[in-house]
Amino acid sequence: MTNILPLDALADPTRRQIFEMLRTGRRSVNELAAALPVSQPAVSQHLRVLRDARLVRARKLGNRRIYSLDPEGLMELRRYVEGLWEDVLNAFQEAAEEQSTEE
Repeated sequence: MTNILPLDALADPTRRQIFEMLRTGRRSVNELAAALPVSQPAVSQHLRVLRDARLVRARKLGNRRIYSLDPEGLMELRRYVEGLWEDVLNAFQEAAEEQSTEE
């Protein structure tokens, strides 16, 4: 397992498509590959990156793996984005206060 950051994993358009498809429900590699213009091995590689970034998880069902979003990893991503948003709001507040003292 490598340490890939969630935002780095989502930087790839195909991985974003896979992520969006999994937002609507669980899917197998073959189901994902059938909806994308890439091969099944390529989809498997993209899923591995998303798994390493803790954005998706796999569950074995017979001889297939069923992929879904990973709630724990998504919570980490959410905390990160919320932290960014707080920084933006704080910077906006500082700029507004600075502007009002200049006037």
